Amino acid sequence: MTLDNISLLRLANQQIAETTFKTVKAIVSWMGAMQAQDYSMAKWAVGVRLPDSTDKIIETAVVNGDILRTHVMRPTWHFVSPEDIYWMLELAAPNILSAMRSRHKQLELNEAVQKKSNGIIEKSLNRGKHLTRDELFVELEKNKITTGNQRGIHILMRAELDGMVCSGATRGKQQTYALLAERVPRKKTLRKEEALAELAMRYFNSHGPATVQDFIWWSGLSVGDAKKGLESVKSNFISEEVGLQTYWFADNDIYSKKKESLYLLPAYDEFVISYKDRSAILTPESQAKAISNNGIFWPVIVVNGKIAGMWKRTVENKSVKIETEFFNSLQKTIAVYIKKKAVQFGKFIGKEVEIK
Repeated sequence: MTLDNISLLRLANQQIAETTFKTVKAIVSWMGAMQAQDYSMAKWAVGVRLPDSTDKIIETAVVNGDILRTHVMRPTWHFVSPEDIYWMLELAAPNILSAMRSRHKQLELNEAVQKKSNGIIEKSLNRGKHLTRDELFVELEKNKITTGNQRGIHILMRAELDGMVCSGATRGKQQTYALLAERVPRKKTLRKEEALAELAMRYFNSHGPATVQDFIWWSGLSVGDAKKGLESVKSNFISEEVGLQTYWFADNDIYSKKKESLYLLPAYDEFVISYKDRSAILTPESQAKAISNNGIFWPVIVVNGKIAGMWKRTVENKSVKIETEFFNSLQKTIAVYIKKKAVQFGKFIGKEVEIK
């Protein structure tokens, strides 16, 4: 196995090269969790993996609760399946809260304050109400809970990690919060050992080939817990040594069927962000361009499994302008795919495409 093989296998296992899945929920469930702090780009991340889908289809899945958006792992927003949200939170929350303890102390967010805040939030969202962040901040301020200086953001994040709230129905372009118990009344939980095994199985099936260090980075688990998870399921996977790294992945010969391909992937796509070591898809020079020093992941162009450039979109009233920037000159045989993929994105958001 080579780094080229690794990148092509990841395209296949992440359902980018092709997929048999038919629904938004099935894609998200397969991936385990999909980073989603950039909401519009996160919807495209699902769309890339679901042929003929549209922004409206993904949005409807969010509104209906077929997928949920919440803070889990690392921590940042992710899309997750309703069947997975409880056990994932129970597994991830302790490590996240431990890592955030110092910041919460700076913000004077002790357990008494959070308990009071959770009570206010629960009362505000009770009986199917879906409120925006600002609307919840108003309710907290009414009850003398200060939300400035990022306190409100951390209070809501803690409510998510406590398994009390999750994403509600989108209101226009605004995200809302809803009570998790009302969105997902049937609570599926797993023992810790089962949860570790399930998370490892999801990750290495959908993101492999990957190393245990990649899994630690993606999951936010401790080194010990991540190794336990992999150890419990490794009989289901193949392992190969590449350099000094051991990669784990499901049996798949897709990399022996290499063909030319080009994809316009969104910012923070799992193909890029979900690995600690990105050498299989990025050279050191291109990494500095695709990922900023402060951790911003830009939308990228992937050619034959490698990040070859960046793209951006400017959405106007009836059209979307797609601009591309390649790190090196591009072969004409690959260049013809740019228009096709740009048109695909235009159809996804319902706009005519102008390519720059």
